Amino acid sequence: METRLEPVPGAPALVLAPYDRRRPRTLVVADVHLGLGGTRARPEGPPEGSADRLADELGRLVRTARADAVVIAGDAKHPIVGTPPPLRPVVFRFFGALLETGVPVDLVLGNHDVGIVPHLPREVEVHPAGGLVRDGVGIFHGHRWPSNPVLRAPHLVAGHLHPGFRLAPTADDPEGKRRCWVRVEFPAAAVRPRRRRRHAEIAAREMVIVPAFHPLAGVEALNRNRPTRGRSFLYRRFLARGSARAYLLDGTDLGPLPMPPAPGPQKRGGAARPTAR
Repeated sequence: METRLEPVPGAPALVLAPYDRRRPRTLVVADVHLGLGGTRARPEGPPEGSADRLADELGRLVRTARADAVVIAGDAKHPIVGTPPPLRPVVFRFFGALLETGVPVDLVLGNHDVGIVPHLPREVEVHPAGGLVRDGVGIFHGHRWPSNPVLRAPHLVAGHLHPGFRLAPTADDPEGKRRCWVRVEFPAAAVRPRRRRRHAEIAAREMVIVPAFHPLAGVEALNRNRPTRGRSFLYRRFLARGSARAYLLDGTDLGPLPMPPAPGPQKRGGAARPTAR
């Protein structure tokens, strides 16, 4: 099944558009992070990142992109462990608003989604972190190794990395960090002896890393720093295996994405001692 991966201009959302126009179009977003910046008095966070605003924006994108379905590629909520009681109705209301647009909604679990399932409308279809395959596109979050069916798909889509690019700072953006898309082209996979294969080889020709949907989520400046902590897995096991290119949300081509080398091993006890002769 051949499918085009089409970023929505000006938005951190991707459309899976099958060449067969009789097939449904799917809108993919990642890293919604409901509750980011929330407090007890305002569990859904500041107004610009509220559940109502994010649901309205996603509903608008569904209409603009003529989407027939929505897939959230992980991290629907922000608290990592469990869903605090004040956030539970916020999560339910957000997904309920999406379902009211009349399209089915799928959620691939991310590392922040522990404990979210009991607080979702029953109509939401939940998939494990290994991901799902939709029209030849393997969709997973990116914090752990995807399933073999996902790895065998011709195209891959993931979130988790919060990709960004550091440009010159401005008065409106003192840090100069902008959300961006990353497209990765993979070389042909080398054939390894079958006895050494724990997972399927990456069969995809390309991979797209989706920018974080939440406007206040952190951004990794991939042209300056190699991701650390929980985001290093996706970078090391996927991006570093291919040729990556970055694009701003408006489609501006930023060129090849440099891959900063991993920091060298740190030696304990300071400088090495000279060897005796």
